[in-house]
Amino acid sequence: MKKLVNALFVIGLMFFGAVQSSFAQETVTEAKTFHQVLKQNFIDGGPGFMGIVLVALILGLAIAIERIIYLNMATTNTKELLASVEEALSNGGVEAAKEVCRNTKGPVASIFYQGLDRVDEGVEEAEKAVVAYGGVQMGQLEKNVSWISLFIALAPMLGFMGTVIGMIGAFNDIAVANDISPAVVAGGIKIALLTTVFGLVVAIILQIFYNYIVAKIDSIVNSMEDASITLVDLLVKFKK
Repeated sequence: MKKLVNALFVIGLMFFGAVQSSFAQETVTEAKTFHQVLKQNFIDGGPGFMGIVLVALILGLAIAIERIIYLNMATTNTKELLASVEEALSNGGVEAAKEVCRNTKGPVASIFYQGLDRVDEGVEEAEKAVVAYGGVQMGQLEKNVSWISLFIALAPMLGFMGTVIGMIGAFNDIAVANDISPAVVAGGIKIALLTTVFGLVVAIILQIFYNYIVAKIDSIVNSMEDASITLVDLLVKFKK
């Protein structure tokens, strides 16, 4: 799988390089124009709501990136860990198995250690320790994820609020000018549309990260549960 991904990545780079070399001048011009337009639209949308939505994007991305790094570091090869723990139990007993868990990073190894640490009190106590500490580790995995969902909901709301305020400004301009010509209301309507678009774009970006994080947490939790059941079976077998 990794070889396939690497091959696709290399092919993509080669294709991108060919396109870039063929249309170098046009690409540079379009990139500059895009950045200029983006900057101008951000300024035209107003510093108030556009700035707040931008802060929501920055904070949401910061939390999302931190969670992704933490979850990737928390991912453990449970099959390899279970094999090492089983071998340590067979050859060196509980202390050897605990040493294996101490030298392994991730929530699964921590849960195993808590169960092994209570095995002298009985398998039932070890199972309770595994379940209790599993809940603690699950809380660590889900830490700050609710903030991302808050920013996902908040960004479009702020955009819609900017839309309402922009429309109010447009109607005020009509009342002041006593004229319904497009030139009078164009500014307010433009602000309304820009804030809505920016809020929706921020929500879409954060939603993609949020879904990835939730899927990653579910995967780790499923591995934790399966490995915990297998550990209890190993402890039952060891105590016999």
